[in-house]
Amino acid sequence: MIVLKEPFLGVSHPCPYLAGRQARYESFFAVEVSDTELENLLETGWRKFGIYFFRPACPGCRSCVPLRVSVADFMLSKSQRRVLRRASAAGIDMRLGPLRYTDRVFQIYTDHSRMRFAQETDKNDFMESFYAPSCPSAQSEYYIDDRLVGVGFLDCGSSSLSSVYFVYDTHYSHLRLGTLSALNEIAFARESGLKYYYLGYRIGENPRMAYKEQFRPHERFDWTDQKWIRNDNVKIT
Repeated sequence: MIVLKEPFLGVSHPCPYLAGRQARYESFFAVEVSDTELENLLETGWRKFGIYFFRPACPGCRSCVPLRVSVADFMLSKSQRRVLRRASAAGIDMRLGPLRYTDRVFQIYTDHSRMRFAQETDKNDFMESFYAPSCPSAQSEYYIDDRLVGVGFLDCGSSSLSSVYFVYDTHYSHLRLGTLSALNEIAFARESGLKYYYLGYRIGENPRMAYKEQFRPHERFDWTDQKWIRNDNVKIT
C-alpha cells in the first residue's frame, strides 16, 4: 500500500443520512492497496471510494454499522426467491468483469442519483469515485435484451467481496435490481470460495439503508469492542 495522505479527522458537517446530526470521518488516501490489505481495512470498518478511504468518527453517534454476510451460511428468504424468479422471467443477464466505463453507465448513475436522491451529478467526481481504482476491483452489469439497466462497483479482498455502490435505471425499479445485485454477488462470492460479502454501512434510522437487514444471517461490527457480532435471526418472509 502506498499512503498518499496519512489518516486524519475531517471537520464536522451536517449528516447526509440522519437529519439534525453532525457527521465526521476518519480518512486517508492510498493507492496500490493489496487484496490482503483491503481485507484488513474492511474488517475494521473502513470503506472507500476511489483512493479515498474513510470510516465514521461522529461525536456521540455510532448509527453507521458495518454489515457483512457469511456467504456459506446465507439463506434466501421468500421475498428474495421472488426477486430471483422475477429476474429470470424478465430475462436479466448478469456479467461480471473489470471496471469498464461507458456513457451508458454514467447515464444510469445520473438517472439514479436524480430520481432516488434528488441529487445532481458531476462526471469528474463520478470518475474519481469509481474509476480511479486503488485496490483489486470489479464491475457487475445487468442487461435486459442487451440493454444495460444496472451497474455494480465491487472491491475484491483476499477472502471477501465488498459492494461499493450499485445504480440502476429507475424505469426498472419494479424488478428490485438492488436486491438482485446483492443476491447474485453473494452467490458469486460463495462459488469463488470467499468467506464474506460486505454490504457497507447499515443505518437503522434511515429507510434507504435499513434494507441491508434482509440479508441474513449476517454480522455487525461493534465499534466499541472492535468485534463482529453474528445475527442468526433469519427472516423467511
